[in-house]
Amino acid sequence: MIHAIRKKVKIDSDGLIQIYVPEFKPGTIADVIVLAQSDTRKKRSFTSIIGKGQGCFARAEEADAFIRKERESWE
Repeated sequence: MIHAIRKKVKIDSDGLIQIYVPEFKPGTIADVIVLAQSDTRKKRSFTSIIGKGQGCFARAEEADAFIRKERESWE
């Protein structure tokens, strides 16, 4: 029977990976697969995404007008 575990680890500066698994008996043979996360995502500022989503307001004035109209409808 296969027993699987998942651990998040940090690779040491010398490339060493250490995993502590007390739930396995000493001498147990295990296959290890390493899936390294890539940090290739482009970092964007919050202001760079304003108005980019579908249905969003392109300018702050449009959002203010919408909110003002909504508040007036409550009265």
